[in-house]
Amino acid sequence: MGGVDNTWSLMSSAMRAANTPKGLAPGTVRRVTRFARPYWRSLLVFLALTVVSAVIAVSTPVLAGKVVDTIVGGKDAGLVVLLAVVVAGLAIADAGFGLVERWLSARIGEGLIYDLRRAVFEHVQRMPIAFFTRTRTGALVSRLNNDVIGAQRTFTATLSGLVTNVIQLVLSLAVMVTLSWQVTLLALVLLPVFVLPARRIGRRMADLQRESAQLNAGMTTQMTERFSAPGATLVKLFGRPKREVEDFGARAGRVRDIGVRTAMLTRWFMTSLTLVSALATALVYGLGGWLAIRGQLAPGTVVALALLLTRLYSPLTALANVRVDVMTALVSFERVFEVLDLDPMITEKPDARTVPEGGVSVEFDDVRFAYPAADKYSLASLEEVSTLDTRGGEEVLHGISFRAEPGQMVALVGSSGAGKSTIASLLPRLYDVDSGAIRLSDVDVRDLAFAAIRDTVGVVTQDGHLFHDTIRANLEYARPGVAEEEIWDALERARLAELVRSLPDGLDTLVGERGYRLSGGERQRLTIARLLLAHPRVIVLDEATAHLDSESEAAVSEALSHALEGRTALVIAHRLSTVRAADQILVVEAGRIVERGTHEELLAVNGRYADLYHTQFAEEPAAAA
Repeated sequence: MGGVDNTWSLMSSAMRAANTPKGLAPGTVRRVTRFARPYWRSLLVFLALTVVSAVIAVSTPVLAGKVVDTIVGGKDAGLVVLLAVVVAGLAIADAGFGLVERWLSARIGEGLIYDLRRAVFEHVQRMPIAFFTRTRTGALVSRLNNDVIGAQRTFTATLSGLVTNVIQLVLSLAVMVTLSWQVTLLALVLLPVFVLPARRIGRRMADLQRESAQLNAGMTTQMTERFSAPGATLVKLFGRPKREVEDFGARAGRVRDIGVRTAMLTRWFMTSLTLVSALATALVYGLGGWLAIRGQLAPGTVVALALLLTRLYSPLTALANVRVDVMTALVSFERVFEVLDLDPMITEKPDARTVPEGGVSVEFDDVRFAYPAADKYSLASLEEVSTLDTRGGEEVLHGISFRAEPGQMVALVGSSGAGKSTIASLLPRLYDVDSGAIRLSDVDVRDLAFAAIRDTVGVVTQDGHLFHDTIRANLEYARPGVAEEEIWDALERARLAELVRSLPDGLDTLVGERGYRLSGGERQRLTIARLLLAHPRVIVLDEATAHLDSESEAAVSEALSHALEGRTALVIAHRLSTVRAADQILVVEAGRIVERGTHEELLAVNGRYADLYHTQFAEEPAAAA
């Protein structure tokens, strides 16, 4: 009875039933059709071929019955040959249609995957930086992989299966009733025996599958964290390799046990349903044969009915769970749309402007800012929490005002958590102010094009992030297609050219994940070289030398002197010795500027800056000693 394909399809459908949501968000189906619109011609041809294949599947048993009747009658050998040729021709045609149908299915499915992935990736790129500080990377990647592929299934397996099964069911029932209503009724009476085991075992299989997915996710998380350079270092420093192996082994052992139980349940399920289908076939042969002996049925009709039984049970069992299949596929679309519906928060105006040519001034005018609550830009499912953190909206910057003229350096100093990095993140528009304004050359950054801001403002952070790629690729990220001479010039000014020349692969040397094959100072100098290639007119340095040793700090500081030359700069410094030459020093505490002036002026005031300065320089000689 074609048991393997039929029972496996039924079991898979029943397993999905255990995880099917109760409903979908309004408008989901309408949005799905919008994504499918570019493929409507291919979809029509695909569905037409599916109908033709369904008709051929029902026609073949009928023709087989005619062959048997002709043989039993022993009257026309030529007709037997002709019928055999027709059956063979239908098989060849069905194979050809199947190949075209598979090509169309792949073309539609892969095209839809491409469209969805591109749309999600592009949208995520526009999300505020706060989105990435909260979202678990693995959960977001899953939306681009598992959910997108699940959504694609709507237009291939589910849609074609629905059409095929409806056509096969209608035609099979019509033909079987025409041939023998008694045998057809017997087949329908046995249907519950065929379906009920699938529901019961499918639910158990779904539970095991869910648990296995959770355990696999845990193993993936453990591997991702422990196999990274910082994670592996932590494990080794605390001497926990044995414990890590035991934890991983426990999860892997549970997955192994679930795999064994799943295999046995699958085998038991398929064996029982194969037995049921065999009994059904036996009953059809028994009743049909009895009717044939009494002269009420032709022998070929009995054969045709037995073959049609496979075309009846398969669509009936599949259509019994059609809502499950459709809802399961559509929920993947819904999860993708969840990401696409997130508000980017920071948008570009249609009439966005560019920064005027020449030197650039930087102005903060009574800037007030509060970090938004998580429900404004994140999803609980992406953070893998039950509910989002609703805290937020508490103002962290209170009326920040200052101005840096073209070519001037403004330094921000103060205690940790005072708001210095928040101020620095507002200038390149990683966040938008709640009130007040930030201006570049007297133009509000909210009126500027994103590209104009990126071309004008360059940032060096304290971690100096690099991609797992070559030195050349990391540098060209600032200016794709830049000439190699300019790359070497930037490396010279960043005091890194000698090191790169000494490497066996030179510019084509891989820097490793996050650049961990390089020292901290080398990473920072490479990010400075990248900055120099970008030619920004404004530079933001967010504690670029905070975690470096004295030698590395000296090398980075020398490289920074070249980067800052002739440019407007906003510098956040932990070590006050690096900001003595600033044109203006701002002391920030609790989100407010409490002091401002030059190094000498602030020392003369003998206020907060003087306290920080004297404390730091009193501690450094003691630490050196």
